[in-house]
Amino acid sequence: MFRYYARLGLLSIRRNPVLSALMVAAIATGIGACMTIVNIDYVMSGNPIPHRSKLLYHVQLDSWDPYEAAEEPNEPPDQVTYIDGTALLAAGKARRQVLSYRSGRVMQPEGEGQLPFQVASRSTSADFFPMFDTPFLYGSGWDKSADDGTTYVVVLSRAISEQLFGDEDPVGRHVVMNGDSYRVTGVLDTWQPTPKFYDVSNDSFGEVEDVYIPFSVSIAEEMSSQGNTSCWKPMAEIGWQTFISSECVWMQLWVELHGEAEREEYMAFLDAYVETQKAAGRYPRAVNNRLYDVMQWMENREVVEDDVQVLLGLAVLFLLVCLLNTIGLLLAKIMRRSGDIGLRRALGASRSAIFGQYIVEAGLIGIAGGIAGIGMTMLGLQGIKLLYGEIEFVERLVRLDWVMVSTAIVLAVLSALAAALYPTWRACGIHPASQLKSL
Repeated sequence: MFRYYARLGLLSIRRNPVLSALMVAAIATGIGACMTIVNIDYVMSGNPIPHRSKLLYHVQLDSWDPYEAAEEPNEPPDQVTYIDGTALLAAGKARRQVLSYRSGRVMQPEGEGQLPFQVASRSTSADFFPMFDTPFLYGSGWDKSADDGTTYVVVLSRAISEQLFGDEDPVGRHVVMNGDSYRVTGVLDTWQPTPKFYDVSNDSFGEVEDVYIPFSVSIAEEMSSQGNTSCWKPMAEIGWQTFISSECVWMQLWVELHGEAEREEYMAFLDAYVETQKAAGRYPRAVNNRLYDVMQWMENREVVEDDVQVLLGLAVLFLLVCLLNTIGLLLAKIMRRSGDIGLRRALGASRSAIFGQYIVEAGLIGIAGGIAGIGMTMLGLQGIKLLYGEIEFVERLVRLDWVMVSTAIVLAVLSALAAALYPTWRACGIHPASQLKSL
């Protein structure tokens, strides 16, 4: 029966090509505008590490000013101090732990004619790579012993490795940064989590770092942070040792915990740690520790800005306007064919048969509108790329994957079916006698 209804639907579409084209255009325009914003929201708010997001927790400790919260209404700082980060890392109470901060180095190539250049670096601990499941093209990260001393090792990004060594495996070779020689332990394969969940305090949608080095080396070399640094208490004097001993927050701490029991146990450990710090004269505020998993942390930091949500709402409203136009066009088309419908009803066609025929026809129009809508979406994304192409992360926002393609077609078909309900209901209510009199 479906094939029969589909054939009738195609005949009806061909019989009224202009009206059918207008309906397809209305749906395509609405789908294109809506899916352009939906795709941006989908990329920005997507789960950057779906297979591990429930196991990874961002740590917050409220070491802030006793008279004013770090963020209203009563949020602790989004980063930790060096004192707390290193103490919690040394305690080793979680399965894995990552303490890191963003810094920078000057790469000094040894090849003839190659000039030094700036690289973004991530000063971090050994668990960074297994905990965040980073893919390796060559080698691996360093072992935990490097975190305890000053072992000059480095993991390179694929782009930097190819720039320095071409297609060769550089593991075991050395690179020079700021005059120091680092042994390469591994090369990351292409890796770009979006958002950059492990450090949303510093450019949530920025590029990942070029090189990764042990944070113990960074501290020994006095590599200052190139990310956000916040302090509530003035430092007595200027200097690196004074800074790392201060109450300034500038490092990110993540832990891996499996199950609610481990989470509760680690939270109890954090509370006990804060109590010991209170006894030592730190932490003037009430105990206010937080553990957020990846998606909770993205929501807490409002990684997807309100402007995107507003645009999404406007895009949905625009789609509804397009559907109202489609309803009007379908109603006009059906009313023009009221004589044919009356004749079919007089010959024995049931209301359900009439309903099925026009619903299938609407579905066909929806499929055509969805396919055209994908083209409109691609045009919309390319328009955004042309307008904001100078912003690095826009390139990742304007890619349309199969999930979004499928969503566009399904949304178009559902929209067309929804738009067809009222006109089809009117068609089913046509009385054969009233139409046969006019024939």
